[in-house]
Amino acid sequence: MAVDYTTHDGVAVITLNNPPVNGLGLSTRAGIVDGIERAQNDPSIKAIVLTGAGKAFSGGADITEFNTPKATQEPTLATVIKVVESSAKPVIAAIHSVAMGGGLELALGAHYRIAAPGAQIALPEVKLGILPGAGGTQRLPRAIGLEASLNMIVSGAPVLSEKLADSGLFDEVAPGDLAEAALAFARKVGAKEGPHPRVRDRQIEHPNAAGFIQFARNTVSAMAKNFPAPLKCIDAVEAGVQNGFDKGLAFERECFIALVQTPESHALRHAFFGERAASKIPDVPADTPVRDIAQVAVIGAGTMGGGIAMNFINAGIPVTLLETKQDALDRGLATIRKNYEASVKKGKLKPEALDQRMALITPTLSYDDLKHADLIVEAVFEELGVKEQVFRRLDEVAKPGAILASNTSTLDVDRIAAFTKRPQDVVGMHFFSPANVMKLLEVVRGKDTAKDVLATVMKLAKKIRKTAVVSGVCDGFIGNRMIEQYIRQALFMLEEGALPAQVDKAIEKFGFAMGPFRMSDLAGNDIGWAIRKRRYQEHPDMHYSKIADRLCETGRFGQKTGGGWYDYKAGDRTAYPSKVVDEMIGAFSKEANAERRKISDEEIVERLVFALVNEGAKILEEGIASKASDIDMVYLTGYGFPLYRGGPMLYADTVGLYNVERAIGRYAARPNGDAWQLAPSIAKLAAQGRGFNG
Repeated sequence: MAVDYTTHDGVAVITLNNPPVNGLGLSTRAGIVDGIERAQNDPSIKAIVLTGAGKAFSGGADITEFNTPKATQEPTLATVIKVVESSAKPVIAAIHSVAMGGGLELALGAHYRIAAPGAQIALPEVKLGILPGAGGTQRLPRAIGLEASLNMIVSGAPVLSEKLADSGLFDEVAPGDLAEAALAFARKVGAKEGPHPRVRDRQIEHPNAAGFIQFARNTVSAMAKNFPAPLKCIDAVEAGVQNGFDKGLAFERECFIALVQTPESHALRHAFFGERAASKIPDVPADTPVRDIAQVAVIGAGTMGGGIAMNFINAGIPVTLLETKQDALDRGLATIRKNYEASVKKGKLKPEALDQRMALITPTLSYDDLKHADLIVEAVFEELGVKEQVFRRLDEVAKPGAILASNTSTLDVDRIAAFTKRPQDVVGMHFFSPANVMKLLEVVRGKDTAKDVLATVMKLAKKIRKTAVVSGVCDGFIGNRMIEQYIRQALFMLEEGALPAQVDKAIEKFGFAMGPFRMSDLAGNDIGWAIRKRRYQEHPDMHYSKIADRLCETGRFGQKTGGGWYDYKAGDRTAYPSKVVDEMIGAFSKEANAERRKISDEEIVERLVFALVNEGAKILEEGIASKASDIDMVYLTGYGFPLYRGGPMLYADTVGLYNVERAIGRYAARPNGDAWQLAPSIAKLAAQGRGFNG
């Protein structure tokens, strides 16, 4: 049963029981209506308590019903709220743990609300590109005021119940037993004559509502220019202020229906479901036993190693940090402390927490101190010979059952695993720099990696607040394998007529956080140079523009050398177009007998994005990624792909694979066209009128 009904001395208790967060699916909605009607028809019942079992009052809509007929089947949430609000007997919402989205809207429809401290209260619909569609934009301003409600609705951020204690949302905040407090409150109000108060009947009080709404609109316009939902939230609240509750409610519904159809909402919902789907591995059951990870070791205290260590420390997991030399270890510890001190200075971390976290680090110069670790992550130099030395040593000292992880960004995890006698315990854990900030974690599954190792790492990723995506073994895994084709096209376009600033501006206008040339300057052009040198040996048949090699030969490695594709000034990270580089590019084109031409921004965007799409399709064909949404999650969380476009594979679906195929065909017929070998699945799906995501 999705709803339980019990009685307690004249009080009916309707308990939502739809784990894990009491989502308001069809059976739950129907159960609430049945419970209210049952209580109405029982003369012994004087009041009704509405609450949730387990870990939530209600987290809102049941996400398993999204995009199914059940989501809109009667009774809808709006109908349920109307039934609750119209009850002749008082309905008391007893809120604990979580009341979000539709869950909060349901509570706002009750006559009274009583809450436990620490409950998270939110209307997070804006994060899915929509707005509250069951009265949230109308009732919340009447409950807590215009300014506080707009902040909550537009941001989607949760607020703790005790911070709303005096707002008008709650009739009581009960620090003790919520169930007992709710029953006592229900008996008290049940003894009163009706009608009982309704939030909808309150007025929205504000000394200058029109002025504040305009201020909010100006602020949101600047911050959410690519997302329509925040401004629509303001419009809906304004409609309620100007035209009253009923007209405001009708306008809210119109806005909700319109927003659901937008590509931005489609992209945000795709990302929402994609993140949850990424943790599901087709052949690893959800109930696979996991290994206990109580202690972690990290090898290497450099930028990556220190950042990786911070992830575990932040989650309260002790870390042994190994370096080969004392000065390197001291530098690494100092950097970690400096990062925490910066967080304290910004108010993001309490001063006492800094010392607590630093106390979780055990620095060492000896491999023998790693023998108790349940997980060991190496973050040493990206060279197979160095990795071999580390893993052979780990094989000697690590306890049986310890997980041995490599932070390699491109190397063969199967070859690394072969350096041990326990390949089943070896896995890739590719963190992205800065590792303590970036959300993405590529989990690289070797041919022998045990299923319980995968399950353990995926569970641990959630604990350290990473979005983990499983990749098979190939050069560059998912993210770096695709970005290579992206960079390759960017370099060809320089040779053919573009300049770095034009390419970067075009793709940044499309929505990328940073264009390919600013990105290369930030990462260090010497890194890409080293990879290309390896490619020239391993794939001599692969056609590359040598224009980036020419740049590197002059020592222009990027920001760290004061010059790369752009010029930089001391203490200033601004990328200034470089006359020297522009002249070098022109000279290179001449030497290569490449006829320079005007390249449009549209071509720049298509060639860069479709290079990602084409390689992503090949990755799916080879089984390196199990689903298209995994690729999108890699690019949304690790490579700055615009969230409102949903990732490269969803963007290709939005454009239409028929159009993607034709564009690739055009570019394949031009100079440097041999870089385009159309992925067979694009042509196949296009012919079927389908996309990567169904």
